[in-house]
Parts: sequence; structure tokens; C-alpha cells
Amino acid sequence: MDASAPLIRREQKAYYEANKLNKRLRRLVGAAIADFNMIEDGDKVMVCLSGGKDSYALLDILLALKEKAPVRFDLIAYSLDQKQPGFPEHVLPEYLTARGVPFRIEQRDTYSVVKRVIPEGKTTCGLCSRLRRGNIYRAAAELGCTKIALGHHREDMLETLFLNMFYGGRLKGMPPKLVTDDGRHIVIRPLAYCREDDLAEYARVKEFPIIPCNLCGSQPNLQRRAIKEMLQLWEKKFPGRTESIFRALQNVAPSHLADRHLFDFAGLKPQNAPYPDGDLAFDQEALRVAESHEEA
Repeated sequence: MDASAPLIRREQKAYYEANKLNKRLRRLVGAAIADFNMIEDGDKVMVCLSGGKDSYALLDILLALKEKAPVRFDLIAYSLDQKQPGFPEHVLPEYLTARGVPFRIEQRDTYSVVKRVIPEGKTTCGLCSRLRRGNIYRAAAELGCTKIALGHHREDMLETLFLNMFYGGRLKGMPPKLVTDDGRHIVIRPLAYCREDDLAEYARVKEFPIIPCNLCGSQPNLQRRAIKEMLQLWEKKFPGRTESIFRALQNVAPSHLADRHLFDFAGLKPQNAPYPDGDLAFDQEALRVAESHEEA
């Protein structure tokens, strides 16, 4: 038997799995773009590149989809060098030049601002993200971009939902598409349907030159990290729960919540016909799902 056969089989399997992952992520990104009309003909999309796995994957997948998309659109990468100590300034320009991607990289010392304003040990994410957003929106206007693409994935969206529920008392998540507060820009999240684990594996296969964040990524005991661990524990104990929660974001029943500004509870009246927002079908479906979980 050829001694190299096991190695060849492993390489073939690795290639097969990588190809499957590649197709799955492109399909999911394409579905999100179509479902929410994220990219339209003639758009100029600014892809925000942080140097992390998610934004690299976003750019890579959009570049691939651009070649076969039924609409014409342009991409430009944007990155903000926040002057973190030890930040490797050469990595992104070299990568983007090698890929043939037009880009703008700006230097803004938001790191010093955050360190000066936020007390030691406190979470820096809020201020850091606000400063970063301001620069992103300004750059998008200057570059004439019609869409701003961010690399948030499915788990980011779910973590935000629970952060708002637990700490903000709001049933509010991270939408796949939104208009900025000033009304001037549309932000899109094409990775909305993608699992973080898949993106991590994709980054490993593609060998992206990852740049770690030394400002917020290294902070211990973040509320978001606690939520992430909670979701991971749920998924480990009850496989499929994360997917079920994400589906719930796409299947909202306002009449079965308690927001009187969203649904006219005060104006409810009985009627002599089946009521589409009644509780009969809801209760039957909930009972069926609960029973199926118990049987499993």
C-alpha cells in the first residue's frame, strides 16, 4: 500500500470540506443580500475592514459574489487605524494591494481618547464604537458610497438582542439593514445568516492575516462575553437552540408581546369571524414544539 495514501485522503477531505464551507457561506450571504435588498444596481459599497476574521471574510465573499452577481456594484475597503500600540500598519495595505481592492486607510488616535476618558477596568467598547462610527460615516460620504457593509454575523445579532433585554430592558437587536441616525447612510450586514464558527474556519482556511484588537478584544468580563458564553452553553446542551432563537427574530408576533405602541391592545374588540392574531393557533404550535422537545 502506498504510504502517502492516508495523507492524500486527508488532503482530499480537507479540500472537500473547505469547498463546502465556501459554497455555504456564499449562499448564505447571497440569501441575506436578496432577502433584505442590501445591494442594488450601481451601488458603491464601503466594506469596513478591522483586520479581524469576520471583516476579512465579508470582503472575500463579496469579491467572489461581485463576479457573478445579477447587479453591478463596486467595492472599496475602509479601515481606521486607531493608533493602538503595536498596530501593524503594513498588514492591511499589503493585503488589499495584493487582492487588487481599492481602499482608504485613515489614522485617527481614538485609542488615546478612549484610554483618557474611560476609567481603567471599565468597558471601552461603547465609546470606541461611537468614535469609529463617526469616522466611518464621514468617510462614506467623502467616498460617495451608497452602502456601508459591516462584518457582524448571526451570533453578534443574538448577543445584541440579549444584551438589550438583560441590561437595557428592550426587545431590540442588531438589524441586517438600517438607516443611520442622521438619515444619510444605509448600513448592511451581509453576514447576518452566517455562523461565527463557520467564519472562524473560513478565516483559517483562507489564512487571512488577522490583526488582534488590543483595546477592547482583550478586556475580561465583558457583558457581551458573558452573553456569548451563555449562548454557547445553551447550544452545547440543546443543539439547534441558537438557530431557533435566530428564526424567532424573523417571526415576530406583536399581538403576543406587550408593547402597546406596537400593537393596539386597547382597541381590541370581539368579532364574528376568525381573528388572525388570536391565540388558538399560537397555543397549538407552542404545545407541539414543547412536546417534540420533551420527546427528544
